[in-house]
Amino acid sequence: MILAIDVGNTNIVLGCIDERKILFIERISTDRNKTAAEYAIMIKSILEIREIDSNALEGGIISSVVPEITFELRRATRLLIKKEPLIVGPGIKTGLNIRLDDPAQLGSDMLVTSVAAMHEHPLPVIVVDLGTATTLSLINEKHEFMGGMIFPGIRTSLNSLVSNTSLLQQISLNSPKKVIGTNTIDCMKSGIIYGNAAMIDGLIDRIEGEVGECTVVATGGLAKSISRFCRHKLILDNDLLLKGLRIIYEKNAR
Repeated sequence: MILAIDVGNTNIVLGCIDERKILFIERISTDRNKTAAEYAIMIKSILEIREIDSNALEGGIISSVVPEITFELRRATRLLIKKEPLIVGPGIKTGLNIRLDDPAQLGSDMLVTSVAAMHEHPLPVIVVDLGTATTLSLINEKHEFMGGMIFPGIRTSLNSLVSNTSLLQQISLNSPKKVIGTNTIDCMKSGIIYGNAAMIDGLIDRIEGEVGECTVVATGGLAKSISRFCRHKLILDNDLLLKGLRIIYEKNAR
């Protein structure tokens, strides 16, 4: 059994994986001010709630897009499992050939979800990850990461809209009654929900115009809210990131 941790800009996703079974997934807020000891206490508490003995953990793996937290979580993991965790980064074995101008620029979150997608779904595959940023990644039949797109995430866009306007307020992300809103809140919901769904559909069309038909997989905290409004068929896989961490851990543990 291993402890898998992914550090995002908004949330830290963590879970335990026993062979191929994901025992649980939890999210905690990303806090750049917390120390290793504080993170260790939080993770230990989650393990205890889930009735998992930290002594039963054979190892850990960390993926992070927030470098200043990586160091603290690395120390926190060592405190918990008494072993050095694997850090997703340059030199790690993934089985994915990165065809970018500078492969080192690929974010660990995009790398990990791409590794999982090429093992779990038919290729070529597009991974749509809806988090603080929305990203699209393309992996071809040769297990090559061909590139993708990055643009502001749904909540990031909404927060920017509200903070830069005087009369617009924060809204929930539940779906509007119809596409054409008849009040301010429904107009905002329609713009955010249907607008992002239409943007994802349009980008998939453009990618498939270059490479042909692809499998499309949606993951991330907001995938469920948006994917059902897309006209393309999106396979919802919220475990994709932890699946990728398990695969990478196994490749490097051997």
